[in-house]
Amino acid sequence: MNRAGAQEVLMPIASPAELWRETGRWDFYGKELLRFKDRHERDFCLGPTHEEVLTDLIRREVRSYRQLPLNCYQIQTKFRDEIRPRFGLMRGREFIMKDAYSFDVDEQGARVSYQKMYDAYTRIFTRCGLKFRPVEADTGVIGGTSSHEFMVLAETGEETIVYADHGAFAANVERADVLPPTDASTEALRPLAKAATPGARTVEEVTACLKVTADRIVKTLLYQSAKGPVAVLIRGDHEANEIKLKKLLGLTDIELADPETVRLLTGAPVGFAGPVGLTDVSIIADQAVKALRNIVVGANEDATHYVDANSGRDFQVQQFADLRNAKAGDPSPRGDGTLQVAKGIEVGHVFMLGTKYSHSMKAMFLDPQGQERLAVMGCYGIGISRTAAAAIEQNHDAKGIIWPAPIAPVHVHLLPLSQSARVTETAQTVYDALVASGVEVLWDDRDERAGVKFNDADLIGTPYQVVIGEKGLAQGTIELKDRRVGKATPVPPNDLPQEVVRLLKAAGAL
Repeated sequence: MNRAGAQEVLMPIASPAELWRETGRWDFYGKELLRFKDRHERDFCLGPTHEEVLTDLIRREVRSYRQLPLNCYQIQTKFRDEIRPRFGLMRGREFIMKDAYSFDVDEQGARVSYQKMYDAYTRIFTRCGLKFRPVEADTGVIGGTSSHEFMVLAETGEETIVYADHGAFAANVERADVLPPTDASTEALRPLAKAATPGARTVEEVTACLKVTADRIVKTLLYQSAKGPVAVLIRGDHEANEIKLKKLLGLTDIELADPETVRLLTGAPVGFAGPVGLTDVSIIADQAVKALRNIVVGANEDATHYVDANSGRDFQVQQFADLRNAKAGDPSPRGDGTLQVAKGIEVGHVFMLGTKYSHSMKAMFLDPQGQERLAVMGCYGIGISRTAAAAIEQNHDAKGIIWPAPIAPVHVHLLPLSQSARVTETAQTVYDALVASGVEVLWDDRDERAGVKFNDADLIGTPYQVVIGEKGLAQGTIELKDRRVGKATPVPPNDLPQEVVRLLKAAGAL
C-alpha cells in the first residue's frame, strides 16, 4: 500500500449517525449496521466500513486541487451484525480489514488511482502465494459505478464466478451479463391446454410429471416491492438474478412473495403460479423466454399447469431483459470463448465510487480556476482475517493445514524427538541459528511421543518441519521435511539454516 502511494491513518471504530444520514446509509445499510446510543442518547454505529468518516476528514482538510490525489488506508477491526456468522473467520461479526479511500480531481485521475490499487492487490495476493482471480462484481451497499472482487479459488467457496475459457473475462455470477439468445424457436404454435400436475410444484417434479425438459418450462416468480407485486418469468433451467432485477426496477430491495400473498395474487398455492390470466401484476421476463414457443407454465390453479403457452398470444410481457445468472456453457459477453464456472472466496474488493459520497457530503476543492469541484473517489478493501481462512481452504489435506510460506504464522516447526541432552543441545543450536537468519521458528519442547508431535505439526501446517532424533544424529544428520510434498531430506545440522533460508527466499517468504 505504501509503495502504491497510500498513506496509513487510523480512524475511530465508532462513528456518529449524522455522517451516515448524510449519505442515506443509516437507513439503507440495514440490520448489519450495529447501532447504539451514548449516554446523551445520540445515535452511533460501529463502522463496518469508513467511507463517511474519511470523506468527512477530507472535506475538512482539503481545500485545493494541489492537495490531490490523496489515498488513505488503515488496518483495523470492523464489525458487521451478520445474521448468520459461520465458517469461523470466513464470515464473522468482528474481523480485521485493510480499507483504503482515494480522492482525485477528476474521473481520469480516479481511474489511475483505481488501477494502482488493482495492481497493488494483484501483487499482494500473488505474494501471499494464493491462486486467485480478479472478477467484475456488483457494487452492493458500498455503491459506485464499477468494482472488482479478488476471489481465492476454492471448492468450498461460498460464491460462484464465471470466466471465459479463451480470454480474460471473469465476473461474479451475479454481475456477469448474459447475451440474448441468437436462435429463436420456429415451432408452429399449438393450442393452449391444461394438464393435471398433482403434487408437482418444482421444476424437477413438473419435468417428471409432463415428460418435458426443464428448458421448456417457464417459472413465474412473484416478488413484493415498493412498486407493487412483480411477476418475473425465468426459464426452468435458469436462476433468477435479484441484483439485475433490482437494477431494472430501480429499487434497493425486493423479496419473494410469501405463500399467503402468492395465493392472494394467483388463487393458487406456491408452485402453480403462471402468467396466463394474471391480473394486477406487472409481468417482466428474462430475454431467454422471448425465444421460446409452446412452453409449460403454472395455471394459477392447484395441481394444474398450462402446456403450449405462448407469449403475445396467451399472456403479455411488459419488458424483456437480462434477469438471470450466467452459467457454464453460456457465451462470454466479451466474445472470448465459453463461460466456465468455479467457486471462490472473496478476499478483496476495489470500487470506483465516483462522486457518490463527495456529493452527498459536499467534499469539495478549488480547481486551478478557483471553481468548486467534487472530489472523485474510490475505495478498496482486503479482509485480512478472511484471507487467512481462504488460504487454509485452498491449502490443506486430510492431515491439516498447509500454509503458503509467505503468510505462514511461523516458517519452521522444530521437533526434537526426545529430551536427551544431545537432542536438546542440537535443537537449541539449530533454533538459535535459524532465528539469527531471520527465520520464525516454533519449537515443540513438550515431553510427548513422536507420533503426537508429528500429528500436531501436520495439523498446524508450518511449511517446513525440522526433526531431530537420536538415530539421525548418530549419522550426523537431522531431517528437513516439506509439509506440502511430505518429503523429508537428511541435512547436516550446520547446513540446515542456509538450506531453510534458500527455500524460504525461493517461496517469497523472506
